[in-house]
Amino acid sequence: MTSPILPAAGLVLAAFVAGPAAADRLPDLPRLALETTGASVIGVSSGGYMATQLAVAWPERFGGLAVLGAGPWSCAQGTLRRALGQCMTTRLGSPDLDELEHRLADYRELERVGSAEALSGLRAFVWHGGSDDTVDPALGSALADQLAGWLTHPETQLRFVQSDNVGHGWPIGRGTTPLPATELGDCHQGGGTHLLGCDKDLAGEAMAWLHGNSSDTDETSDADTLGGDLLHFDQSDFAVKGFDSAGYLFVPEACDAGGCGLTVALHGCAMGAEQIGDIFARHSGLNEWAAAHDRVVLYPQAETSMGNPQGCWDWWGFAESTWQLNPLHDTREGTQVRALMAMMDRLQEAPAPR
Repeated sequence: MTSPILPAAGLVLAAFVAGPAAADRLPDLPRLALETTGASVIGVSSGGYMATQLAVAWPERFGGLAVLGAGPWSCAQGTLRRALGQCMTTRLGSPDLDELEHRLADYRELERVGSAEALSGLRAFVWHGGSDDTVDPALGSALADQLAGWLTHPETQLRFVQSDNVGHGWPIGRGTTPLPATELGDCHQGGGTHLLGCDKDLAGEAMAWLHGNSSDTDETSDADTLGGDLLHFDQSDFAVKGFDSAGYLFVPEACDAGGCGLTVALHGCAMGAEQIGDIFARHSGLNEWAAAHDRVVLYPQAETSMGNPQGCWDWWGFAESTWQLNPLHDTREGTQVRALMAMMDRLQEAPAPR
């Protein structure tokens, strides 16, 4: 059913695109009347850990979760020592999934995460490079095991892929908007951008699994033929510790009038705008898939700091109060979780009628 106020979304978007030329300040994140159900979240490395935190905190808001190069939910349990020694390497041993399950049950009793019923209905995609020397591949397997224990029918809801001889990062394929060779990481060793030249369209594969559409995109796609706009917006309305000042949003032409789906895409450490500009937002392969399947893609951006020099998302508790013995970063009360959900709320709201 079409709302009589949806056409106003196109007017809002037109002003949004024109905004930077008219003022020094970037435009705000717009209200685009996106669908309020069936959103997906996809993330790599620290963004993968954060993606799972979002899906566990608010499973009723998501239909799909995709995680690349990360381990189980709440692996760090609020300590940097565990994050480094049990959730990147496993020199302190493998994460105890039973212990994490007790943590989840305690949160659920206090209504700090979503219900088991809502979580059980997710579709999930987990990928890990078999030669990942940043996050041990065993941790991807542990995440897949954890998810399998939560889902109603893991055999049809969960897909786990481990690619031999691939390192840590985000593999991209030939159909992705072309990236200069100097910016493309080697498939085995990664690189400055952590976009891996593996001729593997992970974005399309993951999104097709989550949303039940074909993963095929036009291999000749480029920035001029995508059928959409990559927009730069001001994140100050959502400012919390660890957030950068601006983010990116890809809006297909078909979504100008609202009613499209939403995907939240979370970069990994050292992949934010401070380090690599808009390379992840422009070249991940998500935009090609989104343009073909009418989905808006939100690319929030994290910033670097003394306590977070690589610009990671908060998956170990650094963004919470320093006096908290048990930071709630992995719950609905987490500062970054709340800010990311507020971004979703904004995009899913209808624009004011004109």
